[in-house]
Formats: sequence, structure tokens, C-alpha cells
Amino acid sequence: MPVDLYIGGAENAVLHLLYARFWHKVLYDLGYVSTNEPFKKIVNQGMILGENGERMSKSRGNVVNPDEVVKAWGADSFRLYEMFMGPLEATKPWQTKGIAGVHRFLSRLWRLVVNPDGGISQKVQSSELSHSFERNLHRTIKKVTEDIEMLQFNTAISAMMELLNAAYKEPAIDRASIETFILLLSPFAPHLSEELWSRLGHNGTLAYELWPVHNSDLIREEKTTISVQVNGKLRGTLRVSVTAEEEKVLQKARELTSVSRYLQGKKIRKEIFVPGRIVNFVAQ
Repeated sequence: MPVDLYIGGAENAVLHLLYARFWHKVLYDLGYVSTNEPFKKIVNQGMILGENGERMSKSRGNVVNPDEVVKAWGADSFRLYEMFMGPLEATKPWQTKGIAGVHRFLSRLWRLVVNPDGGISQKVQSSELSHSFERNLHRTIKKVTEDIEMLQFNTAISAMMELLNAAYKEPAIDRASIETFILLLSPFAPHLSEELWSRLGHNGTLAYELWPVHNSDLIREEKTTISVQVNGKLRGTLRVSVTAEEEKVLQKARELTSVSRYLQGKKIRKEIFVPGRIVNFVAQ
């Protein structure tokens, strides 16, 4: 069977992929493999430029030594920053000072779970979660899962950063939610995640744990924003329940100040209602 995905830079696509396809086609002609192509899809990852915006090279003196970065910031911060810099396929300039942001994110997670004495923080309790945080948690599970599948690592990390901010606003976080957060982070920052997993009392590695699954009922939107138009032109927006009846939505739309003035003295010939999307009054 062909590999689902091949990821490499432009040079790899020309060289390594060329060799891989050559040998695969030889094996195919000899009858040892059943497919004509070794890969179903190719993604060319973008190049990391030097801090001066130019391609890294010794002659330009802009090469970043990863060993020095790991020594100063840690391997997890290094990995996380590379994935957070931007879309995988984009060309991006390296900025060493940018590592401070992701390093701060990892440090905040550590402080949330571990107290200064090395024990589990009082923030981590067997308490009931607020409804808003539980919704945020399951939205993040869905977002990170989908982003990983789409190779959109930077937005997955951004979603986890937002969830951590929400966690700090809660009076307490239950252990199960913290463990879910750590599982989501583990592909991006495996060293820190394994350490936190161990401190939470687990003997085995989290690499064999099941991936979190979101609860669709919890992330279902209770309200939606509807655009209100008059003769096809946007005149206002309306926030209503997703289960609101058509007549109630139309009534609220007519009562909007920004809409009613365009309907005043006019006869409404037609009312168009698209659930969850728009209301359009055709007036004469």
C-alpha cells in the first residue's frame, strides 16, 4: 500500500522522493508491490530562514545551532516554537526571541499543575468544572485533533494556549481535565508532558494512552448570529437561540433599530428566513 503522506522540503521532493518513486516503480514492475506510486500525497514544508530573513548558510553567518537553542530553552520549547512559527508549508524567518513566548506557555502549565515544593498544585482538585470551561475543553479537543490531521500545528498550539488562559481563570481544575490537556500537548512537548503525567501518579508512559474524544453535545452552539438584511443589504445582526422559531426571529429582526428605520413607511412584500444564517426583508 502507498504511504498516505510524504512530508519534505523542496529539495527532498526533488531528490529523496525521486529515489523513492524510482525504487517503488522497479518493485512494482517486478510484481513485489501492488501500487504504481509510493505516496498518495506530498506536502512541501516551508524553509526556515535566518534571523536576517535570508536562507541559512555558513557563508552568511546566519545559521542557528539547534544544540545551543536546546541548551538554553529546552527541547520542548524548541519543538513547540518551530511548529508555532506559522503554517507548515510557509517560509518563515527564525526569531530566537520568539521562543520566549512558547517557553512561558510551558512554564505556566507546569506552575498550574506543580507547586513550588514539587507536589501537585492545590489548583488541581476533584471539583466540579464550570460549564463554560468544560465547553472550552471539548472545543479544544476537537480543534487540536482536526488541526493535527490537517498538519495545522500552529493553530492547534494557539488553541491550547487559549485553554490554559481559561484554566487560570477557574478557581480549580479537576485532575481528569488536566490529564486531557497533557495528552493534547504530548505530541508537541513530549518531555514536559511525560514528566507531568508521572507526577500525577501514572506509572506508565502516556504514549499508550487513548487520545481524547470530544463530546459533541457539549460543544454544540446554543445561540447563533443571524444577519438581517433589507432588500439584500446588511442592516444589522441578531443573536438568537439555534432552536428559535421562525416567527420569533422575524419579530426580533423587525424590532432592531438599525432595521426598523429602513422598513418604516414601506410595505414588506416578502420575508426570507434561512435558519441560522440570514433574515431578508424585501420591502417596497
